[in-house]
Amino acid sequence: LKTGFLKWKPDYDSAATEYGKAAVAFKNAKQFDQAREACLREAEAHENNKAAYEQAGMMLKEMQRLPEAVQLIEKASMMYLENGTPDTAAIALERAGKLIENVSPEKAVQLYQQAASVFENEERLRQALEMLGKASRLLVRGRRLDEAALSLQKEKSIYKEIENYPTCYKKTIAQVLVHLHRNDYVAAERCVRESYSIPGFNGSEDCAALEQLLEGYDQQDQDQVSEVCNSPLFKYMDNDYAKLGLTLVVPGGGIKKKSPNATQDKARGPAAAGSKADEEEDEYSGGLC
Repeated sequence: LKTGFLKWKPDYDSAATEYGKAAVAFKNAKQFDQAREACLREAEAHENNKAAYEQAGMMLKEMQRLPEAVQLIEKASMMYLENGTPDTAAIALERAGKLIENVSPEKAVQLYQQAASVFENEERLRQALEMLGKASRLLVRGRRLDEAALSLQKEKSIYKEIENYPTCYKKTIAQVLVHLHRNDYVAAERCVRESYSIPGFNGSEDCAALEQLLEGYDQQDQDQVSEVCNSPLFKYMDNDYAKLGLTLVVPGGGIKKKSPNATQDKARGPAAAGSKADEEEDEYSGGLC
C-alpha cells in the first residue's frame, strides 16, 4: 500500500491478496479478532471483494459478537446485489438469519423476509417459500400473530401459484389456528371459505377437520376443539403450529351453549315447570323435619 518515488499508486489488489492470506493464518491460529481485522482490511483494499465482508462477519461469529457479524454479512449481501449476483446475496441473508435467530428473532425474521424477496424477484419460488416458512414460524413462536397471519397468506398464495395444493391445505390449518388465537373467529371462517376455491380442498380431510374445529369453537365446545387439535392431522404439523392447536382454548371457558333439548323444555313452559315443582313438593311431602 506504500507509495514512493518509483511507485506512485498503492497496489490495492496485491494488498487485498496479502490481507486475505493473513486472515486465514489468524483464523487457523484461533486469533479471531486479528482475523476479522485482516478481512476488513482486505475488503477496504479491494472494495469489490464482497466475500471479505462476509468472512469478517464469520470471524465475529466465532467471537460471539453476533449483531456485528450480521451487520457485516448484510453489507456483503447488498454488495452482491449491486454486483448482479442476487442468489449469493439471498444465501448470505439466510446465513445471517441463522446466526441471529436465537439471539434476536425479530432481526432473523427481517433477514429471512429479505432473502425471500430476493429469491422471489429471481423467480426462485421454492427457495422463497423456504425463507417465508422460517419467518412465519418465528413470528408464531414470538406471538406476533398479526404478522404471522400475513406471512402465512403470502406462503399460501405462492403455493397456490405453483399448484402445490396439498400444502395450501396445511397452510390453511395454520392460518385458522393463528386467527383463533387472535380471537378472530370471523377471519378464521373467511379463511376456510376462501379456500374452497383451491382445487380439492372441499371434500378433503383438512377441510372436514377445519369445519369441525370452527363448529366446536363457535359452540364453545372445548371437548370437540381438543379432539380435533389432538388428531394426527394437527399434531404432526410443524411444531410451532401443533403447539397452537394444543393450547387453543375456546372463549367462555369451554361452556357449551344450551342444547336444543333445553330450548324445547323452555318452549313447553308452564307444564315442564309444573312437573319440576311437583317433584320438589314430593321431596318435602313428609315435612321439613
